[in-house]
Amino acid sequence: MSVPNFQSFFRPFLEAIADGKDYSLGHIRQVLYLSMKMTEEDLQEVVKSGKQTKFYNRLSWTKTYMSKAGAIDVPSRGFIRINQRGLELLKKPGEIKARDLDAFAEFVSFKKRDIDNADQNILSIGEDNISPEEQLDSLYTDLNAALADELLVQVQGITPQQFEILVVQLLVAMGYGGNTRDAGQALGRSGDNGVDGVVKQDPLGLDKVYLQAKQWTNNVGSQEVRNFSGSLTYHKASKGVLITTAGFSTSAADTARQIGNIILIDGKMLANLMIQYGVGVLTRATYQLRRVDTDFFESI
Repeated sequence: MSVPNFQSFFRPFLEAIADGKDYSLGHIRQVLYLSMKMTEEDLQEVVKSGKQTKFYNRLSWTKTYMSKAGAIDVPSRGFIRINQRGLELLKKPGEIKARDLDAFAEFVSFKKRDIDNADQNILSIGEDNISPEEQLDSLYTDLNAALADELLVQVQGITPQQFEILVVQLLVAMGYGGNTRDAGQALGRSGDNGVDGVVKQDPLGLDKVYLQAKQWTNNVGSQEVRNFSGSLTYHKASKGVLITTAGFSTSAADTARQIGNIILIDGKMLANLMIQYGVGVLTRATYQLRRVDTDFFESI
């Protein structure tokens, strides 16, 4: 037999964790390998790009779908646990389909994507009501959104020392702080699960940026932003960047906007910057989308 289709993974996945205990994806992989009667040959079957096996690809996406549907929780780094919504899904007779997940607002929001800034939504990949190029764009967006979520979980689970290294490497990749050695010397741990320091905005250090990065789980409030603003003068920096692995309260965002020279980077933006600048991620495949060059045919 071949690897079952993507949606065929949904029920076995939830059944594998139905006892409510914490399990790693590796453990679930072994359980599904047996319950779905996979052979070693099946496990070697790869997706079209040849970069990943179909079995692991579909298992990973099943985890993403269940997470977006709110059917599983992530109690600790690398582990998942079924919750009440997941147990309710298991009560449904027969195969669990992607359309069953549409009953949950979180999952619908996950699938929702704007097309050319219009009030249209991509309902699902592969539907005939959108063009192939739009399908590709939507798939790329979904992949990056899922990757950003996974990245943020990883970042929230690393040690303060590892977090400091991550911030330094991201700053250097973005063109700030000079080289890794200079940026590493400029930044130091702040004692509250974060780092702070002054980094160079240009190679000569003519303009300086004061930075704080906090590995927090709770949102940063307006008081922290005001305190940060006061530190700009002390450090003789004209601009400030405040990074958190969590989020910012509405009042914090309003305060930063009123001050004017502070940029706020929340966990979602941090993960997207890591993707954009290639920090903590690998490129699995590159696709080139080509179109007809009309100028070429007009000039010959």
